[in-house]
Amino acid sequence: MMPKIGLGTDDIKYLWEVPSSSNRYFNKFLKYYKKYYWTKAKEKEYIDILCFAFSQGYRLIDTSISYHNEHIIGRAIKESGIPREEFFITTRIGNHQQYNHCVRRSFMDSLSQLGVDYVDLLQFHWPVPELYIETWKEMESFYKSGLARVIGSANCHAHHIEKMISECEVVPMVNEIEVHPLFTQKPLIDYCKKNGIQVEAYTPLARNDQRMLRSRTVQAMMQKYEKSFQQIVLRWHIQNDIIPIPRSTNKIRLKENLNVFDFQLTDEEMASIDAININSRLRFDPDNCDFTQL
Repeated sequence: MMPKIGLGTDDIKYLWEVPSSSNRYFNKFLKYYKKYYWTKAKEKEYIDILCFAFSQGYRLIDTSISYHNEHIIGRAIKESGIPREEFFITTRIGNHQQYNHCVRRSFMDSLSQLGVDYVDLLQFHWPVPELYIETWKEMESFYKSGLARVIGSANCHAHHIEKMISECEVVPMVNEIEVHPLFTQKPLIDYCKKNGIQVEAYTPLARNDQRMLRSRTVQAMMQKYEKSFQQIVLRWHIQNDIIPIPRSTNKIRLKENLNVFDFQLTDEEMASIDAININSRLRFDPDNCDFTQL
């Protein structure tokens, strides 16, 4: 069983973003500082946040080889003292791994970095044209061998999934896509449900877009239920049978995001949030993007 809400994790390339200088001696110092102090301090800081999230009840952990953080998540799980079996760990095959035809090596490295012998959900990050079917067939072998308990897609339109169904053996069990009140994706969600595919939502809060924050509809619900804007939107996802994957490193927000199971929106309120939709995609369209840059 998948938890009804997950924890999105951050791309930690910022850990290596130490300012540089035109002075080569100072740059040598910065390099030493980054290696022995900056990166380790930032990693410890992130592990503390993850352990706090686990203590609050988060169990669905969403990451990708592209986020450069699997080793940190593995350390946090170990330090938490919580049995691995309680976690639902998701990771993904990145686009560069698809281009380089190193899907198996990439996945084995992910298992090693996470410190586990299987993942609960393995996805590919994007349906890279001419490659995602080959990637999916490799993922099917991981599923059959038990290295991945569930396999799924991400950022797939219906036509991507139709191609997978027609050319492969296993139908995707999960499809993670951008969903929020500004971009409800109802036709794609309906298609997934009809095919028994669980939908997960990334960017579920639309990055706190002001067009939602200013909505009188949402503000009225916030007052009625004494909940934050984020809690109202997460509840909307859950009642739509969508698993939201919000990201946060703020401890107050992490607690709030889980506190969405003590109230229920009415059918009229759900419909009014649906009506906010303006088909505003905040991320990339998988039919029109440069996959080499993702």
